[in-house]
Amino acid sequence: MKIKSLYLNMLLVGMSLGTAWAIRGQFGHEHGAAFAGALGSLSVLLLVNRKDWLAQAFSITLAGAFGWGLGGMMSYGLVVGYGRADDWGNVFYGLSMLFVIGGLYGFLGGGLFGLAISKGERELMGWAQVIVEMVVGGAILYFFLIEQFGWYMTPPRSEVWAICLGMALALCWIFLRLKLHAALRVAAFAGLGGGFGFAFGNFLQVLGRVSEIDFNFWNVMEYSLGFFGGLGLAYGTLTSAWAEEKEARSTQQAFPIFMLVLIIPFVMWQQNFEWERIQETYVKLIPFDVPRIYAWVQWGSLGLIACVAMYWIKRLLSSKQPNAYATTWAFFFSMWALYITLSYLITGAIISGYRSEQYLYALNFVVVFAVLSKASPSFAPKEISYAAWGKNLLFVLLFIGLLAYILPQTHGELKGAHKRFGEAVEDTLKK
Repeated sequence: MKIKSLYLNMLLVGMSLGTAWAIRGQFGHEHGAAFAGALGSLSVLLLVNRKDWLAQAFSITLAGAFGWGLGGMMSYGLVVGYGRADDWGNVFYGLSMLFVIGGLYGFLGGGLFGLAISKGERELMGWAQVIVEMVVGGAILYFFLIEQFGWYMTPPRSEVWAICLGMALALCWIFLRLKLHAALRVAAFAGLGGGFGFAFGNFLQVLGRVSEIDFNFWNVMEYSLGFFGGLGLAYGTLTSAWAEEKEARSTQQAFPIFMLVLIIPFVMWQQNFEWERIQETYVKLIPFDVPRIYAWVQWGSLGLIACVAMYWIKRLLSSKQPNAYATTWAFFFSMWALYITLSYLITGAIISGYRSEQYLYALNFVVVFAVLSKASPSFAPKEISYAAWGKNLLFVLLFIGLLAYILPQTHGELKGAHKRFGEAVEDTLKK
């Protein structure tokens, strides 16, 4: 694979997942992360364009969505606040813990994506067993780290990161036990990218806050997590040794289709398009209170989701055998367009330009689809070197340490800053 081609493919996936993760900032939690993870997974499948993978595109995409969505359980609001402190120790703690949280997002998302591809290549353990092992791993680690040892990352917020860490370790053990080195490589690089992206994004977010530039730098941090996580996801996939492409074999797609086009979008709507939230947003954008507009936004968004869902359910469950690449391309296009539209509706960007970052989503969307057809990816497998991975991890941590040194030099105590260590600990615990 030519280096230029590799970088272009990584860039396209990074822009896809980065934009989706920035949009996720309007929705949050597991459902928003799952929607973003699905779009990132679809971008990889389209770039690779293997017929056997595209034949199972919806199953693979759902696995990726589920993996990225699991990380949505974790709390990181206070951790971001540590990055705003005025001393190296607390800032380094905040950035390094964001590295852990972002790493768990990427490892679980990339790992389940890689596992789904591997399951398409040969018979492996069923998904039920995978889920059971991950749930047990999460419960055991949470019990010991949190309940027994009291190793709190972000008191008094939720410590679900420990559950995600236990699930990630259980997934890693599955990879090692079954010798799924390609899937492990995808998980590792997606985790490395996601972790670095979250820490670096917090660095950019604080600098943006200090600069007083009128822009949503919180969204920059979210984009950074998705962008670098996407780079890692693409790099891990394209540099792994997969089985030779074989005759496309379609599997039952009804369940993943229903989950991707109906269940995940509906939950996202139910959790976010509340009357009070819509009213609070739109009453600031229009000169008077118009309940009809709030109802149009609330029920119009649901109708849009329903129309898209009915179209794809009817199309994909028909007896016809559509072209797999064209179908996946159209699905990626329509679901991403739906995600952007829902973001415009919930933020009011559809009638006001006060949220300028919203229109950058559309720009990324146009660029990705303009370049996507010109991409020509090929695989360039590399050997797994645990020593090299260790050096990369050490280098990233040292770089995060450098960022933690730079940040306090740019500001004093910022609003929203938290301290895990030092004289402000008691105040933090009381909040």
